[in-house]
Amino acid sequence: QVQLVESGGGLVQAGGSLRLSCAASGRPFSNYGVGWFRQAPGKEREFVGSVIRSGDLTSLADSVKGRFTISRDNAKNTVYLQMNSLKPEDTAVYYCAADSSRTFIVIKKASQYEYWGQGTQVTVSS
Repeated sequence: QVQLVESGGGLVQAGGSLRLSCAASGRPFSNYGVGWFRQAPGKEREFVGSVIRSGDLTSLADSVKGRFTISRDNAKNTVYLQMNSLKPEDTAVYYCAADSSRTFIVIKKASQYEYWGQGTQVTVSS
């Protein structure tokens, strides 16, 4: 089992940047693929991006491509979501999630993730 804690959220002006961190404890983080999701008020949770165990393959939603990047440091048991050129529509609670069932495939469906963090709020003002 693994426990996930997100951090790095906050209030930022449009065009600004934030870096979210997803820190893991428990089993080694290198055993898990990790995804980032977000949920805005009144909307469904949506996929933002994911990274496989090794960090060699990532996938990003079309809405964030070119602005967000995902990376991981397994030695630090941490996955990062670098968010640049933020827009008001990026405002949401951001969650990280972990999956132990697949090694080389990026996972985009929330239902396929086993473990979730508590979320961190990102607010982008116009």
